Amino acid sequence: MRQKYLRRIGLRTSIVEEPNTRDCIFLKKINDQKICMIYPVRPNQCRMWPFWSNNLAGADAWNRAAQKCCGINRGKVYSLEEIEKIRKSKKWWKNTGRQQLLKRTAKIYDWLDSEIRKSVSLAGQCDACGKCCDFKSFGHHLFVTTPELIYLAAELGDKNVRPMPTGRCPYNIEGKCEVYKHRFAGCRIFCCKADAHFQSRLSESAVAKFKSICSEFQIPYRYSDLATAINGFVG
Repeated sequence: MRQKYLRRIGLRTSIVEEPNTRDCIFLKKINDQKICMIYPVRPNQCRMWPFWSNNLAGADAWNRAAQKCCGINRGKVYSLEEIEKIRKSKKWWKNTGRQQLLKRTAKIYDWLDSEIRKSVSLAGQCDACGKCCDFKSFGHHLFVTTPELIYLAAELGDKNVRPMPTGRCPYNIEGKCEVYKHRFAGCRIFCCKADAHFQSRLSESAVAKFKSICSEFQIPYRYSDLATAINGFVG
């Protein structure tokens, strides 16, 4: 994976760029809009944009950067103190607040399990057949949020997060879930025998809680299908 997506520049490592546009290889055009496919786990340097030293050299340098980036000079206005805090921030995955984020995510999972146990007649009884984990053949979609992906990586270890080359969940082996204890909210909520309205209400409540975590810990909120989210992380 490193050889495919990274290249050496002197003593540093850089993400491979598209040969024609010079865009980052993870910047993809979807519905006429360029989107970062690894936004939740993007490198620290990307997180500091546009507050790079060369952009802050003067008004002319800043305006030149603004001509290439439509996000500059829009949205929130940052003070000098806030800019310096961003520039000097630790790598996001080493931030001490990450442990609190993981605990909050675990609490949401516990809450979901409790709600499902209290409403078995609506939640349905799962036979653990594993058919719904083959999303393509089952006609089912699983969407995950940023905190959930971070939680899974923390519990398994970054190196053990598997890519998803097919329409089947990479953690469902011979019909059994290998990460059942750490499974996503959508996995906990969905049951082919459940009441659709109950599942919808529970999903909306869970998503709202994950959004709240992202806002509190100042991390980007993303709600992506499993393949996009997990392949972007592994890449």
